[in-house]
Amino acid sequence: MLIAPSILAADFLHLEKDVELVNNHADIFHLDIMDGTFVPNISFGFPVVEAIASAAHKPLDVHLMIVNPEKYVQRFAAAGASMISFHYEAALERTPEVVSLIQSLGVKAGIVINPDCPAEKIFPYLDTVDFVLIMSVFAGFGGQKFIPESLDRIRTVRAELDRLGRHRTPIEVDGGVDPSNAALLKEAGAEILVAGSSVFRAPDPAKAIELMRV
Repeated sequence: MLIAPSILAADFLHLEKDVELVNNHADIFHLDIMDGTFVPNISFGFPVVEAIASAAHKPLDVHLMIVNPEKYVQRFAAAGASMISFHYEAALERTPEVVSLIQSLGVKAGIVINPDCPAEKIFPYLDTVDFVLIMSVFAGFGGQKFIPESLDRIRTVRAELDRLGRHRTPIEVDGGVDPSNAALLKEAGAEILVAGSSVFRAPDPAKAIELMRV
């Protein structure tokens, strides 16, 4: 199981400390990019991503919660992203073009769905994406409670990926992830766990990460 701490929950007054935490104990940096339009919140942009990239020894996973994601993927790739995911709900029929654009930049392309988007909506694209991100809370804010029905959605997507022969396409899960549900998520078919508050606000963040490696 790969652990991707969400920098949105990090200590921005001491960001270098939390970057080192991820470098030393986790696998991936998860960076939530919010525009205040697709989601009702604004996070951070290119300067923060570039600063993290300059000190990161692990891949940067940029999660675009924005409208018109195709306008910005090139800049995030240049800023240091190894993985870029975007919401199906933000691209709809433009999804194939956005996937192709991301991959043309030498970056892994992921498709994301919110809890109220039927998993079947992304089935036509599963044979082209490099990973799938299933939101287990609604995109836009950290600290939300895990939605239990997400487990069935993970199983549904995993089954379709396997049916397509895409056994090595990983499923990432974001929202309310902590040591209490990590084993259930693995059993359902998840391979990458995004965790924000449960890592950075834990008494021992390194221990919290280790507990999720089920």
